[in-house]
Amino acid sequence: MSNTRVSRRQFLNYTLMGVGGFMASGMLMPMIRFAVDPVLEGGAAGDFIPTSQKVSELTEEPVRVDFTYDQVDGWYESEVTGTAWVYKDGDKVIALSPVCKHLGCTVNWAGDSAHPNQFFCPCHAGRYEKNGQNVAGTPPIGPLDEFDVKVEDDLLYLGATKPNTLI
Repeated sequence: MSNTRVSRRQFLNYTLMGVGGFMASGMLMPMIRFAVDPVLEGGAAGDFIPTSQKVSELTEEPVRVDFTYDQVDGWYESEVTGTAWVYKDGDKVIALSPVCKHLGCTVNWAGDSAHPNQFFCPCHAGRYEKNGQNVAGTPPIGPLDEFDVKVEDDLLYLGATKPNTLI
C-alpha cells in the first residue's frame, strides 16, 4: 500500500471536480451535437424531383409544370411547391425557372398580348425570349435559370437550377 494518504479536503476536491465535469459535459454535448449535426447529415443536392409531366405530351409550346418536394429546415419539415416552364426543342427537353432576374417575380409564357411568343414578367414589364434570354431594353439583368432535366419511363424529373446554357 501507498504511504500517501488522501486528505478529506483532496477527496472532496476530486469528487466535486468529477461531478462538475460530468455535469458540464452533459450540458455541452447537446450544443456540440447541434453544431456538428449539419456536417454529418447527408446532402441531397444532386437529387432529381419527379413531376407528373409526361415527356411524350410536351410540344414546342412551353407549359407550366408544378412539382412538390420536402424541405427540411433544422427540425422543421415542410412540403414546398415549385414551378418550371417546360418545352421540347427537337428531341431535347428544356426546363426554365419562372423566377425573373429583376426582382424575383414569376414570369408567364405569353403573358403579354403584344408579345405572345415571349415570357413576360408583370411586375415591371420584363420580357424573355423562349430560350430564356432577357430582351434588351427591359428590366431583367440576366437570362432565366435552367433546370437540370432527366427523363425516366416517359416522366420528367427536375434537378437543381443552373445558369442558362441555351444562349
